[in-house]
Amino acid sequence: MGQTLVEKIINAKAIGRSSVGNPAKPGEIVTCTVDLAMFHDSSGPRRVAPRLEALGAKVWDPTRVVVVTDHFVPAVDIAAANILKLTRDWVRDNKIAHFYDMEGICHVVLAENGHLTPGLFAAGGDSHSTTGGAFGCYMAGYGATEMTGIMVTGEIWVKVPETIRVTWSGKFGTGVAAKDIMLHLCAELGMDNSFKVVEYDGDTVTDMDMSERMVLTNMAAELGAETGIIAADATTVAAIKTAGGTPPEDALEWRSDTDATYVAEHKFDAAVLGPMVAAPHAPANTKPVGAFEDIAVDQCYIGACTGAKYGDLKMAAEVLDGRSVAKSTRLLVAPASTKATAQAAADGTLAILTKAGAIMMPTGCGACPGMGAGILAENEVCISSTNRNFQGRMGPASSEVYLASPYSVAAAAVTGRITDPRTFLT
Repeated sequence: MGQTLVEKIINAKAIGRSSVGNPAKPGEIVTCTVDLAMFHDSSGPRRVAPRLEALGAKVWDPTRVVVVTDHFVPAVDIAAANILKLTRDWVRDNKIAHFYDMEGICHVVLAENGHLTPGLFAAGGDSHSTTGGAFGCYMAGYGATEMTGIMVTGEIWVKVPETIRVTWSGKFGTGVAAKDIMLHLCAELGMDNSFKVVEYDGDTVTDMDMSERMVLTNMAAELGAETGIIAADATTVAAIKTAGGTPPEDALEWRSDTDATYVAEHKFDAAVLGPMVAAPHAPANTKPVGAFEDIAVDQCYIGACTGAKYGDLKMAAEVLDGRSVAKSTRLLVAPASTKATAQAAADGTLAILTKAGAIMMPTGCGACPGMGAGILAENEVCISSTNRNFQGRMGPASSEVYLASPYSVAAAAVTGRITDPRTFLT
C-alpha cells in the first residue's frame, strides 16, 4: 500500500523503522530523530534553559538549532529587555550555530535563510511552525517540555498522523489570495483536525509562489492539524537555492504515492472563491467579504508570519497606490522580516504604503499575539492580515478582530470599513 508524504518522512526518521519493509502506519507512536530545532525568544531559552540546568544537560547538537528573536523585539520595557539579554547570552554560551536577532519572525526567517528542505524532520517551539511544510518537510510545533527533550536527545515521539488531502484547481480571481483559501477552509473543515496533516495540491497551489504556499501551511495550525505540507517542485528548489540553502538531490522525490490512503479528500475551485473575512472570535467564523461591509474599523493591521511577507506588502500596495487611508481609521504595517522590508523599500512598495498614510512598525510578531505596539483599546474593532482572532488576543476582551487578506485589509483602510478589495482592483 502506498504512503503519504508525511508517512514517508516520519518513517525515514523513525528509529528502528523504515518506509520499506516495516513502515509505521497512522496511529502508531514512533520516536524520530530531529534534523532541525527552532525556537524564539518567548518559547526558547527563558523556558528551556532552567530545565537544562536542572537536568545538568547540554544541547545535543548546537549546529542543528536555530534561535530567532521576534516576540519581544524591540524591547518595550525592562522585562522584555531582560528576556532578550537572556536569549542572547544563552545562544553565545551554548555556541548555537544559527541565531537571527531582530531580523524577522521565526517562520519567515527560516525560509529566507535556506534552512528548510524537502524530507527534513523539523521541530519548532511555536504553533505556527507548521509553516515549514511549504518546503516539503515535516515541521510541527511543540511545547517547552517537548523542546527541552529535543534539546537533550535530538529525538521526539510522534503519533503517525492521518492525512487530509485538499486539492485546489483553477486560477484566482482579482483580489483573492491564499489567505482567502485558508479562511474558507477554516469554515469548511473546522478547527478540530487533531492528529491529522493537511496536504495541499492542485494547480492552484503549484502556481503559487513560496510566500503564498507558506500561508497554506502556516494556517494548518488554525485547522487544528499537526501540520500542513506541500510536495516540493521546481519552485521550491529555486526558492531554497535563492535563500542560500542546498536542496537534497532527491528533493523532487519527496511526494505522496499515487495509491496513498487519505482519511479524507476535498476538492475546491479557486475560480469561484472570492475575498473572505473571518468574524470574531474564531477563524472558522468566515463568510464572503460582502457579509461584513457595514462594519466600521478603528484599526487596520498588516503583520505577522502569515500576512506581512514581501508578497503581502505588495498586495496592500496594489490597493493603496494613489489612495489614502481614511481619517476615521489607522493602518499599521509591521513587515515580517528585515529582508521583506528591504525588498519593499527597493522597489517602491514602502513608498506607496507610507504615502497612503500607513504607519510603519518594527519587524516582529508585534500586535498579533498582543505584544509590542499596535494593541487595541477597549471596544475597538480591527481588521487584520494575521492568522488568529481569538478573544483578547490583540487587546482587551471587549475588542474585536476580523481576519482577511492584505488586499481586504488595505481596502478597509481606504474606506474605514470592511470593503470588498475588488472595488479598487477592477
